[in-house]
Amino acid sequence: MFDWNDLRYFLAVAREGSTLSAAKAIDVSQPTVQRRLAALEESVGRKLVERHPTGYRLTELGKALLPHAKEVERSVATLQRHLSSGGHEQSGTLRVTCPEGMASRLLTPLIEAFQVKYPALRVDLIMTDRRLDLAGGEAEVAVRMNEPGASSLVARKIADSFWAVYGSRSYVERHGRPRRLEELDDHAVIAFEGDVAESHASAWLRAAAARARIAARANSMLGVLAAVKSGAGLAPLPMALGSSEGLEPVFSPVAELSSRIYLVMHSDLRSNARVRAFCDFVAKEIVRFRPLLMGKQPPAVPDRQQDRSR
Repeated sequence: MFDWNDLRYFLAVAREGSTLSAAKAIDVSQPTVQRRLAALEESVGRKLVERHPTGYRLTELGKALLPHAKEVERSVATLQRHLSSGGHEQSGTLRVTCPEGMASRLLTPLIEAFQVKYPALRVDLIMTDRRLDLAGGEAEVAVRMNEPGASSLVARKIADSFWAVYGSRSYVERHGRPRRLEELDDHAVIAFEGDVAESHASAWLRAAAARARIAARANSMLGVLAAVKSGAGLAPLPMALGSSEGLEPVFSPVAELSSRIYLVMHSDLRSNARVRAFCDFVAKEIVRFRPLLMGKQPPAVPDRQQDRSR
């Protein structure tokens, strides 16, 4: 019989494609992932993953076992939610996931302010453009640009997000500025791939610039940002991200790109004290942070000593 906990490491490698990325995703060391994965394979008696030049790939057995491992993960997560759903303690750790591009400009200052008010509640911020599985227990709260599709999840709108098409000053100087959206086909663009390939911005760009030359490809919003800053081409970005980096908005804002920002959680956790405290705080304080969504400066985080003395 294998150690059930080793399935966690197998799933992390299956999702991330490497032991290094898997270690970062579940906050352990790379040798730990390698050791536990090897122990699982030894218990099973067959290889579950194979090393390739680009990372790890599942063997045929690994592919066959993957859905069953996910089912075990979801069952454990369901058990954990039931155990904590009625929790009344505003202490401990709360895992919150959000897209990378949103973390530094919006969520990090919010979390800093939250920690001032709730010093006994630690927020573990998971910054990734991959949509973590809330039902599978990968996080308790997610900040997302669109409503959840699963009936087991509930969403709470906290803000509107405005987007523009950006380019660097050097790109605009070399290639000019498109006067109409239809002219995007005459320019170079940055394509969205990987974790951001199915985003609303990616779908919009594929439709609006179907014949444009793809100058670079990126699998994260920060990667898209870096490519635009390099002068490689144009791309849609949240105004909170693009304007803060000194980029040129060639179309601002684009109504079709406007989206809503939601706090998403599993329905079983709505009454959890930690989840409720965080969501209520963000819903109240987001008013002060809404200028960030237009690329303006963030408000100051309240002084810890002054806040505690109130």
